[in-house]
Amino acid sequence: MQPADTRPLTRRETEVRRFVRARYGLRGTLALHRHALGLDLLRAPVNVMLSPLFLLVRLAAPLLRRIGLVRAGDWLSRRQIFLKSDVAQRIEADLTGFLDDLAAKGLAPRAPPETVARAVSDYAETRNAVSEIATSLLVLAAGLLLFHRATPGVISLAGPIAHLRAQAQAIEDFALGSWAGRMWYGAFPRELSTLDLVLTGVVLAMLASVLTTFAGLVADPVQLWTGIHKRRVLRLLRRLDRAEDGPALEREHVLARLGDLSDAALSLWRSFRG
Repeated sequence: MQPADTRPLTRRETEVRRFVRARYGLRGTLALHRHALGLDLLRAPVNVMLSPLFLLVRLAAPLLRRIGLVRAGDWLSRRQIFLKSDVAQRIEADLTGFLDDLAAKGLAPRAPPETVARAVSDYAETRNAVSEIATSLLVLAAGLLLFHRATPGVISLAGPIAHLRAQAQAIEDFALGSWAGRMWYGAFPRELSTLDLVLTGVVLAMLASVLTTFAGLVADPVQLWTGIHKRRVLRLLRRLDRAEDGPALEREHVLARLGDLSDAALSLWRSFRG
């Protein structure tokens, strides 16, 4: 009995490796992020605000199917929640072109065009979720370095930064000079107003959204070197081989939203402690 011919699979892996190196290496990701210098900077904060809605929609779709409302679940799963960024459009175009190249070489998966289009769109959204995870890690590192406390998101980081800013402003405006101000506010710290906290949170959220837009400059090469990009594309191709849709919620989206939930939970816990 002859062993199964695995040459097409090997050739496909070679093509995938070539694609991810070109797209997500240092030069490739720099070229990709040039598309972010424009309207993406305005779309980014809107997409951050839409993230909870995206999570609810992706969780509700399979639930509707399970209780028998299949058409409603399918309709909900096809809704485009995020504003399509120029970077995401470039990623989708590149991946579609890569699949066309595979088809010309006889290596493309056999799946309906609508399934392929949905998988390509989901792939771009998954990559954006990884950028959100990278931003959360940077925010966490900033909190540990600056304030020696865990800050998994902008909610928990807003309090320490708002307090630091308010304290510095009060010291500078102290009537007897900044030296006396440091002594006075060192003993009697300035009370933080709700307005200061909210404004700081809004500014940090906007900065975090811009950081997420460009987080791929670091996250893409890291994922390339660790093989994550290659495995993600191969996983997509295997699903298309079986003409299957991806899961309702990719693991990267779950991790990104877990960061948001842990940020909110940690902030509530600290507020209850006073």
